[in-house]
Amino acid sequence: PSLRPGTVTKWGEWVKSKPLQINGADTRWRILGKYDLVSTNVDGTIALIDCKVSDSARDDGAFYSPQLEAYAYALENPAAGKSATVASIGLLVWNPATAIGDSKYSYGFGIYQKYLPVERDVPNFLRTIEDFINVLEGDLPDAGPECGTCTYLRARNDLDNL
Repeated sequence: PSLRPGTVTKWGEWVKSKPLQINGADTRWRILGKYDLVSTNVDGTIALIDCKVSDSARDDGAFYSPQLEAYAYALENPAAGKSATVASIGLLVWNPATAIGDSKYSYGFGIYQKYLPVERDVPNFLRTIEDFINVLEGDLPDAGPECGTCTYLRARNDLDNL
């Protein structure tokens, strides 16, 4: 009931965004991924749906929000082609409940199914991506006793020299 009226029109397609921007300038980084389902809504917008086979506490949607926002970003800012307006994002969760089958080679499972809408938070997604790119493109930290990577490399080197 939380979804707008529409029909699943695409599934399992790759998306690639135009370059991500920081402070209005293009970076060398893009979003590339493969979404599960797109429903075209009667109003011309789309619903982006990620499918999960799970029974996990993280199925509340917040855990998968960055993944869904990344796909939505790529659909709204495509490297090529027409952009789409993503009206909603969410999870379609299948929880296996029973085994079904009556022969040596014909088996499946019965499921409980639920749809979990995920609240869009584009500003938080863009801040997170900007922070991530700044770490990747930034200066390396100074070496020293407080550097976890340095400590690990010294310990590994000590083991190699035994």
